[in-house]
Amino acid sequence: MKRIRQSHIEEMIDHAKEHDPNECCGILAGTGEDITHLYRVKNSTPSPFRYVMDPKEQLEVMKNAEEKGLELICFYHSHTHTPAFPSDTDIRMAVESGWVDFGYALVSLEEKGKPTVNFFMIDSEGAVIPEDYAVV
Repeated sequence: MKRIRQSHIEEMIDHAKEHDPNECCGILAGTGEDITHLYRVKNSTPSPFRYVMDPKEQLEVMKNAEEKGLELICFYHSHTHTPAFPSDTDIRMAVESGWVDFGYALVSLEEKGKPTVNFFMIDSEGAVIPEDYAVV
């Protein structure tokens, strides 16, 4: 079970609100199941319906995480008008990019006063597997 600090949950929600109505994105890193670092990454295609992490910023995050001895645990992004569940586009992009059997976190602003956060794995066949997480 992934473990994440309340401050990181709040940071993802704040990031989503700052970019609403467009999707935001970023990377969560740490060791094992413990998420200890949140990296915001620019959405290079600002849109309410999809995200593409800026390749240069994504590479910088990956280098920084490696230098700190961290593992990439999951990508996060927001859905501004739909539930915190991967869309068909999210699934297709994960499979096509090869980022499968990897973690994804989604922040939903569908109910503006009550944002939700959920974690998932997407496998190579495009199956979405919900993951439990603990806020520590």
